[in-house]
Amino acid sequence: MIDLTSFKAIIFDMDGTLIDSMAAHIDAWEAACEAFGYPFDRDFHYSLGGVPSEATVHLMNQRYAMTHPASEVAHVKKLAFEKQSFLPPVIQDTLSIFNHYKNQMPIAVGTGADREHATVVLNHHGILPQLSTLVTADDVKKGKPDPETFLRAAFEMGIEPEKCVVFEDTEMGKQAALDGGMACIMVENGRVVGDIARKV
Repeated sequence: MIDLTSFKAIIFDMDGTLIDSMAAHIDAWEAACEAFGYPFDRDFHYSLGGVPSEATVHLMNQRYAMTHPASEVAHVKKLAFEKQSFLPPVIQDTLSIFNHYKNQMPIAVGTGADREHATVVLNHHGILPQLSTLVTADDVKKGKPDPETFLRAAFEMGIEPEKCVVFEDTEMGKQAALDGGMACIMVENGRVVGDIARKV
């Protein structure tokens, strides 16, 4: 078990970090891209994991010189995601860390998902009642890579950012954690890498 006793709180990203849902989100983005005529780049969308949907559309518009309304594209993506018939499973490697430390320090989830979706998924797995706080895309003005999501989670737990460690699966999420003054541990392909990164 990774030693996190030097920290006072843990913040988990949700999709791709605590919940194995990235593939389902990418498939939903593929459907939205097809509907609006965007080229679909699986690696590009994976790199944006944790970025709120409307912010992702703004980045797609910039990348492909398009002007589709962000709210409309995000809505189509959400519908495509919700049509999928399963709730994604937990990632066991990070869940074991969650279970080990949940009675030792406060734990939050900071996600780019909307509150409705995050609540359904985290409740399904019994995680939500065990959290000190949940911060979603609906709770912040700027999503990742801006650090607002993680800073708000730290504030709501009453813990200084530098005493928090964030678990993330994307470089944008890592950037948000480091820019917020927090340490970050990466999750790659469902496995915790283990190295603790800090901003130099």
